[in-house]
Amino acid sequence: MLTRFLKDRRGGIAPMLALLALPLMGTVGAAIDYSRANATRAAFQAALDSTALMLSKTAATQSAADMQTAATNYFKALFAHPEANNVTIAATYSSTGGSKVTLNGSATIATNFLGVLGYSQLNISATSVSTWGNTRLRVALVLDNTGSMSSSGKMTALKTASQNLLTQLKNAAVNDGDVYISIVPFSKDVNVGSSNYTASWLRWDLWDAKNGSCSKSDYTTQASCLSHGKTWKPDNHSTWNGCVTDRDQNFDTTNDAPVAGATLYPTEEYSSCPVPLMGLSYDWTALSAKIDAMQPNGNTNQAIGLQMGWQTLTAAPFTIPATDPNYKYQQVIILLTDGLNTQDRWYTSQSSIDTRQQKTCDNIKAAGITLYAVQVNTGGDPTSTLLQNCASDSSKFFLLTSSQQIVTTFNQIGTALSNLRLAM
Repeated sequence: MLTRFLKDRRGGIAPMLALLALPLMGTVGAAIDYSRANATRAAFQAALDSTALMLSKTAATQSAADMQTAATNYFKALFAHPEANNVTIAATYSSTGGSKVTLNGSATIATNFLGVLGYSQLNISATSVSTWGNTRLRVALVLDNTGSMSSSGKMTALKTASQNLLTQLKNAAVNDGDVYISIVPFSKDVNVGSSNYTASWLRWDLWDAKNGSCSKSDYTTQASCLSHGKTWKPDNHSTWNGCVTDRDQNFDTTNDAPVAGATLYPTEEYSSCPVPLMGLSYDWTALSAKIDAMQPNGNTNQAIGLQMGWQTLTAAPFTIPATDPNYKYQQVIILLTDGLNTQDRWYTSQSSIDTRQQKTCDNIKAAGITLYAVQVNTGGDPTSTLLQNCASDSSKFFLLTSSQQIVTTFNQIGTALSNLRLAM
C-alpha cells in the first residue's frame, strides 16, 4: 500500500493549478473589463455622433463658447454611463469647404480585474465629424412679365413668392457666394439693359432698319427710303430701350457665348420691354428691388427667357463667378409662366415657338442643370405638354390654378433647394 501511495502522481495537479490560477484569472478578468470598455466606447461614440448632428443646426450662428457649452450639455444628456470618468468633449466649427463640426471626446473606465496586472483604468477616445453645406447653389429665376400676369392677382403673388424664395435661399447661405441668384423677367423679348448699347455682343442691323429717318421725310421705312434712292440714317444707339430678341437659329437654343455673327443678340425696340434682367448676384437688396420693379406687359415668348436664364448661369456676356474645388455646385432654373407661347422673332404660331423651346429645354437638361417648370393656369388653358416635358422630371412640373398657389409652390421649391444646400 505504501508503495502504491509513493508511486501515485495524481496529487501533482494541485500545485500546477495553483501556478496557473493567476494568469487564468487575469485572462478572464481582462475579457470582462475589455467587454465593459467596448460597450461603453460604443455608447460614447453614438452619443458623440448624435451631439455633432444636433450642433450642426446651430453651429454656424453660435460663438465658440456657446457651441462648447451646447456640446457638453447635449452629450451629458445622451451619455448616461457612470462607469466612465474624466469625460471631456471638445467642439470646433469650420466653414472652409462647407460647414463642419468636429467633436473630440475622451474618458477613462476603472478596471475590476486588470488591476492585478497593473492596469487600473482603460482609456476611451472618439471623434465625430458632421459636414453640411458643401453644395453651392446658382439659381436663375425666369419669370413671366407678360400682360396676362396683371389678371387674377398673379403678378402680386409672383412678387410675394419670389421675395419669400429670396429669403429662404439667403438663409441657406452661410457665407457670401454659397448661393447666387439671377433674375430674368421676360415677355416677347428680354431686357439686357440699355446702358449696354456699346457692347460688342449686340447686333444692330435689325434695329437700325426700323429705327431711323430718311433723307426725304415722305419715306418712313428703310426699305422705302432706299428703294427711292434716298439715304437712311439710323437713330443713335443710345436711344435703344434695352430689349433683345431671339438669336439666329440654332443659337436661340444654346448657351454659346455671343462673340460674332449669328451668336450675337439682336437689339429690338420692343414697346413692351420688361424691366432689365439681373445676372448672378448675392446682393439680396438689389435682387429684392428687381423683383419689386417687375411690371406685366407684352406677349409671351418663354423660349427667350429660358435661353437667357441658362446664359446667366453659364456663359458670357454674363460674369460667371469662379468655382471652388472644395464645393459641389448645383445649377437650377425656375421657369414660371401663366400663358402659352404667342410670339417670338419669327413666329406667332404656338407650335413653332414650342418646337424651338423644346430644343432649349433638352439642351439645358443635357448640360446637367435642374429645371423647374411652373404653369399658372387661371384662364382655362390646356395643360402645357411643353412645360411638362421641359421640367427635369414630373416632380418638378407644377400646374397651378390660382395665384395664391404661386406662393406655396415657390415655398416648396425653396425648401427643396435649401435642403439640398444644407444637406449632410
